[in-house]
Amino acid sequence: MDMTLDDASAVVEVQGVALAAKAALTDSMVERLVTTASTGLEVADRLNDPDTAAAVHRLIDGVTALHTSGGLDTMLELVSVIHAARSAATDEMIERVYHMIELLVNNLATREIAELARDTELSLYDAARACDAPDAPTSIWGVLRKLSHPETIKTLNLLLAFGTSLRERTQGFSGWMEPHLTDD
Repeated sequence: MDMTLDDASAVVEVQGVALAAKAALTDSMVERLVTTASTGLEVADRLNDPDTAAAVHRLIDGVTALHTSGGLDTMLELVSVIHAARSAATDEMIERVYHMIELLVNNLATREIAELARDTELSLYDAARACDAPDAPTSIWGVLRKLSHPETIKTLNLLLAFGTSLRERTQGFSGWMEPHLTDD
C-alpha cells in the first residue's frame, strides 16, 4: 500500500482537527456526547424489538396513507385550529362553556330521563325479539292481518297522536331544520 503526499497531508489535517476538538471539549461536553450516544444506542436497540419495529412501521404506513389521501394536511389544519382556539379562549369563555355543560347535565341527568332511556332501550330489544319470533308475520299479508288487532290499532293511534302533538308544539319553530339562505 503506497501512501502519496496528498494522503499524508489529509491524515495530518484529520489529526489536527481531532487534536483541536480534543482540546476544545470540556468534561461536561464529553459527558453530554456520551449520554447522547448512549441514548441513541438504546433507541436503536429498542427498534430491534419486533413489537417496536412493527409499531414504527405501522406509524410510518399510517402517516404515508394520511399524506396520500390528503388527510395529513387536514389533521395539521385541525391541530392549528385547536391551537388557535385554545390561544384565543379567555377565562370567561371557558367559564361560560362550563356553565352550559353543567346546565345540560343537570337538565338531562334526571331519574325521569334515565327511566325513559331505559324503557326505550328495553322496548327496542323487545320489538327486535318479537320480529324474530317464530309467530312473527313473514309476508305483507301477515302484516296486514296484524293491522286488524286492537293492540296494533292502539299503537298506531298512539304514534299518530304523538306526531300530531309534536308537530303542534314545534309549529312555532317552523323552519328550524331548514337551511337559512342568505343573499351574498
